[in-house]
Amino acid sequence: MEFSQLAQVRFGFGPAPGKPGPADAGTMLATLAGPDDLAARWPGMTTEQALAEGRAFQEARKATRNVGPAGAEAAEAALTAKKRHMGGLLRDNLQLSLARAVEAPDGFRERLWAFWRDHFTVLAKRRQDVGLSCAHGEALRPHITGNFKTLLRVAETHPMMLIYLDQTFSIGPNSRRAQKRPGRGLNENLAREVMELHTLGVGGRYSQADVRQLAELFTGMQADSGEDFTFAPNLAEPGAETVLGKSYGGDPARLEDIHAVLDALALHPDTARHLAWKLAVHFVAPDPDPALVNAMAEAYAAAGGELMPVYRVLLTHPAALRPQFAKVRQPFDHVATGLRALGLDGAAVMAWDERMIRALALAPMRAMGQSWLVTDGPDGWPEAEAEWISAQQLAARINWAMRVQTLLGLRLADPMAFAEAALGPRLSPALAQAVPRAETRAEAVALVLASVEFTRR
Repeated sequence: MEFSQLAQVRFGFGPAPGKPGPADAGTMLATLAGPDDLAARWPGMTTEQALAEGRAFQEARKATRNVGPAGAEAAEAALTAKKRHMGGLLRDNLQLSLARAVEAPDGFRERLWAFWRDHFTVLAKRRQDVGLSCAHGEALRPHITGNFKTLLRVAETHPMMLIYLDQTFSIGPNSRRAQKRPGRGLNENLAREVMELHTLGVGGRYSQADVRQLAELFTGMQADSGEDFTFAPNLAEPGAETVLGKSYGGDPARLEDIHAVLDALALHPDTARHLAWKLAVHFVAPDPDPALVNAMAEAYAAAGGELMPVYRVLLTHPAALRPQFAKVRQPFDHVATGLRALGLDGAAVMAWDERMIRALALAPMRAMGQSWLVTDGPDGWPEAEAEWISAQQLAARINWAMRVQTLLGLRLADPMAFAEAALGPRLSPALAQAVPRAETRAEAVALVLASVEFTRR
């Protein structure tokens, strides 16, 4: 299989009419290193905007408690409208994410962005934080082609991460605040996930003592739905903390010490291997070739945490270019790849109204097992095939394939040409025979979109 054909499937969102596949890895890397045109064309919510949304929601809720009987009905109506608005922020975020995916030249930046959003999973447990959950991903985006040290700092110090992992409830047991107002104590959630999920990995060389010490070092980092990141020395545990055998901090507590420990974790050999393994699993195979993982980890270490050299190995290593497709597309990927194959561009997706985005993406993805930006835990979406192909989930994919043309108002002139363009050399003889025999054009196209070949990448 030619590189241009394989790369569209493995590293992007599949072929699109009128958009040739990337000629080689160098072309893809050059595009990735260039300007982020799609984020400029369809900008997402900034952290500042999300904080303003959080403040507005809190004010609307506060108004229902501080109003007399005469104004209660109006205040409740205003709060209900604000709740609907906050829910719409998730819908808007999905819409622009789909638009970027179907418009992308080769899809690699968008796939990487999805990977890193999932790696640094956040979840809005309160309605007032919905905007921040969207803004967190946008905050990561400019750094996914840079150094992991910077990406890690941005991810961990963002208000949404601090709120999600309860860092806002953590104070040093011997801090000035604890001495004056005892009651709240240390929370280890952020420290544990930083080590276990974001850097060293589950099998990393760290202990519970390291988690505890890191949690004490993290005290002082604060944020709120309506307030950006701050460092509060009066909440910080005094004295130095020892993490992985190295001492950080002292008195007074400083944010610079937190940055220093994050940098050290970013450059740890276990982090290099953990990130390499996760990238290989996500893009290539559930049990990736150790040679690929080793080569990516070595590139990461040699470049001091720079991510572009790692991506170069991912796009060029022989183990990553085998024409064997062992992964199942997650629902977002499945929908984006289908829309792209049907010829939609980003402008068409952005023109959808609320009804269309619900019918074509939000509701079908939920039925397929993936509610947008709502994961079961901080470890993000599962990679295992079994998590995505239950009978109910497969039925949802088939239902989407049957309905998508009607909802879009499409009538493809030649379903067989569509099958050949959407699948290329992966079009099986059995499917090639079935498509022309379908009773209707809609059924023929649905056979392609619901096929095993299309589902795998």
